[in-house]
Amino acid sequence: MAEKNTGKNTGKKSGQDNLDKELEQWISDFYKNGGKVTIDVNGKKTTSAPRTTGGKTNRKSGPGAKNESFGAKNRTAAAKNRNMDTRSKKADEGKPVGKPSAQPKRNTKNPCPISHKCGGCQLLHLPYEKQLKQKQQLMEELLKGICPVHPITGMENPWHYRNKVHAVFDHDKFGNPISGVYEAKSHRVVPVEKCLIEDEKADEIIGTIRGMLKSFKIRTYDEDSGYGLLRHVLIRRGFASGQIMVVLVTASPVFPSKNHFVKALLEKHPEITTIVQNVNDRATSMVLGDREHVLYGKGYIEDTLCGRTFRISSKSFYQINPVQTEKLYRKAMKEAGLTGTETVIDAYCGIGTIGMIAAADAGKVIGVELNQDAVRDAVSNAKANRVENIRFYCNDAGRFMTEMADAGEHADVVFMDPPRSGSTEEFMRAVRKLGPSRVVYISCGPQTLAIDLKFFRTLGYRAVGAWPFDMFPGTEEHVETVVVMTYGGVKKK
Repeated sequence: MAEKNTGKNTGKKSGQDNLDKELEQWISDFYKNGGKVTIDVNGKKTTSAPRTTGGKTNRKSGPGAKNESFGAKNRTAAAKNRNMDTRSKKADEGKPVGKPSAQPKRNTKNPCPISHKCGGCQLLHLPYEKQLKQKQQLMEELLKGICPVHPITGMENPWHYRNKVHAVFDHDKFGNPISGVYEAKSHRVVPVEKCLIEDEKADEIIGTIRGMLKSFKIRTYDEDSGYGLLRHVLIRRGFASGQIMVVLVTASPVFPSKNHFVKALLEKHPEITTIVQNVNDRATSMVLGDREHVLYGKGYIEDTLCGRTFRISSKSFYQINPVQTEKLYRKAMKEAGLTGTETVIDAYCGIGTIGMIAAADAGKVIGVELNQDAVRDAVSNAKANRVENIRFYCNDAGRFMTEMADAGEHADVVFMDPPRSGSTEEFMRAVRKLGPSRVVYISCGPQTLAIDLKFFRTLGYRAVGAWPFDMFPGTEEHVETVVVMTYGGVKKK
């Protein structure tokens, strides 16, 4: 479920890949053992926890560290129902949330026929209430002794929530085109007709494209021989706007009969807003290449999140569950406690999502992003939304905050939203040097969250509460969490 090649500057290397695998294995073991796996919150290495050293992950520090562990998170999403619903209010009041609406019985039989091959949804065989219970136990186990964990916020309808759908194209032994996902731990393609967590319209469009290939004599790409044209199809759908982007990833810029192909696709799906050809001619596992050609429309879609409109391109990081993202960000804003006078840092702001939402209640917002394309999109988004109290800088967030502190400047609140690999000591030390009174940590990695919160504590920042959100129902490790930290000074021993 992790996003791949979306323009983020994650730049992970083999050491970071090993850490990610260990985190996934640890969380997997937690579920397999009924939530009984534990860690030492003091940071000592144990047989059940990922590799740590003195309470810290073996993550690289220094100027290049942000590319590995706090990369440019080009955040945006789309959502409806922008008023917090009663379920979110229950979470705020400490009441149980997440009970789903009527759904098929899913007690012991897995409703997905390919789950054993795909490996993407490890918990679909469980009733949704039990999925939430296990994730709640996971967060309480990880953050025990660090901060209180509030009840997890689940979904009313935990099906077909992914508004970004990626399909790998290949062919079977008879030469017929197939599309789907890579089988777990392999590059064998598992054919997928419909997916229980993917947007249904996106699956329909992918099926249409697959059915058109033979008539247009378009061959799917063969990784072994390097022969063939179509490698992947990426669909992005605006949840609030309904706009649809189709990205055709080809191995060559030469696309025979592309105009006729686009015309035929639009005849079958006039709801498509834009079609883009992305050229990836490298022998790589990355999905998207560097070159693009707009075949139809503007080359991007727009959508609304928390009252702001955002432009989304093929490479923009885009939260794939807009319903939960709306709740997540609103909770982050509430816990930030903005009054209209604060200076706010949106560290690694991506296309400016969090910063522009915060700007409505802040005095001044500074967005910092290492990816130049994302900064351009952020500036455009700010102009389109007429947000005048925000400025964007293309820089490393840790370095930028250190320079601010050295210049005698100050920030009141810092928002940080690292990838699953967590933050770095360099970045966290930069936060301390800048000296905000409040830090809002939006985490998508439960295990690294616990490690980072412990290190923040050595710097004088203590977590006052954690609010988990089930961002990816059916999967075991994906829990997004809002944690608020306040500065109380370093206690002397």
